Amino acid sequence: MTEQRNARRTVVGVVVSTKMQKTISVEVDRLTMHPKYKKFVKRSSRYYAHDEKTEAALGDVVEVMECRPISKQKKFRLVRIIRRGKGAASRAAAGGDQ
Repeated sequence: MTEQRNARRTVVGVVVSTKMQKTISVEVDRLTMHPKYKKFVKRSSRYYAHDEKTEAALGDVVEVMECRPISKQKKFRLVRIIRRGKGAASRAAAGGDQ
C-alpha cells in the first residue's frame, strides 16, 4: 500500500545567492493590495533552500518546495530549475563551482 503525502507548498522565485555550501537563497515576489489605497504593491520574501548537487546558479528561476526543517533557517528544497539566468553562463565559463 502506497502512503499518501500531504500537499506541500511550492513557490517559484529567483536565486539571489549561492555563496553557501548546498544552500541557495531564493527571492519570491508577490503582489498585495494596499488596504487603504487599493493599489497593488510588490512585496518579496527570501527563503533558504537546500540544493544537494549545487546545480542552481545566480539568476536562475527555480521552483522550491516546503519540507521538514533541514537547519535553523532552511525549510525548503530545490525541486527544479525552470529557466537558467545570466549567472549560469559565466559560471560554466569559469570552470564550475566557486
